[in-house]
Amino acid sequence: MPQLQTDVAIVGAGPAGLMLAHLLHVAGIDSVVIDNRSHDDIATTHRAGILEAASVRMLETPGIDSRVHTAGHRHDGIDLRVDGISHPLHFPDLVGESVWLYPQNEIFIDLAAARARTGRPTFHSVTDTRLFDIDSESPSVHAVTEDGEPLTITARYVVGTDGSRGPSRASIPDSTRQRYFHEYPFAWFGILCEAPPSHEVLVYSRSPRGFALISQRSESVQRMYFQTPPGTDAADWSDDRIWSELQARVAGPDGFELKTGPIIDRTVLPFRSAVTEPMQHGSLFLAGDSAHTVPPTGAKGLNLAFADVSVLAPALIAALRDADAEALAGYSQTAVARVWKAQNFSYQMTRMLHTDETADPFETKRSLGELRSILDSEHGRRYLAECYTGWPQG
Repeated sequence: MPQLQTDVAIVGAGPAGLMLAHLLHVAGIDSVVIDNRSHDDIATTHRAGILEAASVRMLETPGIDSRVHTAGHRHDGIDLRVDGISHPLHFPDLVGESVWLYPQNEIFIDLAAARARTGRPTFHSVTDTRLFDIDSESPSVHAVTEDGEPLTITARYVVGTDGSRGPSRASIPDSTRQRYFHEYPFAWFGILCEAPPSHEVLVYSRSPRGFALISQRSESVQRMYFQTPPGTDAADWSDDRIWSELQARVAGPDGFELKTGPIIDRTVLPFRSAVTEPMQHGSLFLAGDSAHTVPPTGAKGLNLAFADVSVLAPALIAALRDADAEALAGYSQTAVARVWKAQNFSYQMTRMLHTDETADPFETKRSLGELRSILDSEHGRRYLAECYTGWPQG
């Protein structure tokens, strides 16, 4: 029966959990990491890959050896199309920053390799994960290993980076935990396709037919989305129908045409926002999707998780190495302030760029007026660029 003692038990071995583990390791703080998924499952799950400059700087931490600057691609802006007319935003000119395209599974591969080099334990494919005694100074995490053996990890602190469906958030008592939730009246139909990039940057398009996002993954595989009603069955759409709909939503007088190719994956994503407060209770701390989720419109999901870690890591180090727990006590208050800024930006981008069949004509016109107010103003474009490239971390 594995029984381990450590400084910090981390539940969740995705990018946020592994980034936290590495920052702690650099400071001489020990951790044990577990996840209910296998290494290969995480490494092959394609998710959003737009990184703020501050997130890239975290990947530059010594010992990670990230490929973000060799395999990733710097993007100096986005293209906002409104009724077929492009409005390019050049971030370096507006706010002096850029973003990077680097898929989340590649970030995981980098961080998992860095973790392996430390020689500290990471347990994948665990089951029956439970948290105990989080109100005490000696909390523990219990699970069953891939080999079927009971695993007990006793720590001074526990950090939940186990996503919106993990056990960490549910371990905070209902009497303490408050959950804020919003569901949008539309979903995204997403595809992965084998094709070259259609544009040098991401294209966000608002059209009378609805929203479309022309995103990227690599030189040969692209990710694209279009707005669809909730409950849409992806199997009902042929490749030809998908390409026709995407092209119709980006068409304009400039003759912009998508680069097409075989569709290798399709899925329908519900659109939801959620925030849990507080993001800590006793010796338990939440980070990333375990505490909050945002629509992908503003490219905030992983960046928000890394921002949580940028606050939590130094606070844990101060508490464990320097016996100074003041910053740790204020972790939730600090992190939540940024969370709500990100929620506001994601909500704003979503509402401005999507058509809502449940809205009255006034709201439809009003949201278009909001979008044009931003695009027609240098201050508005700077605001959008600042939100997209990210606010200072920590």
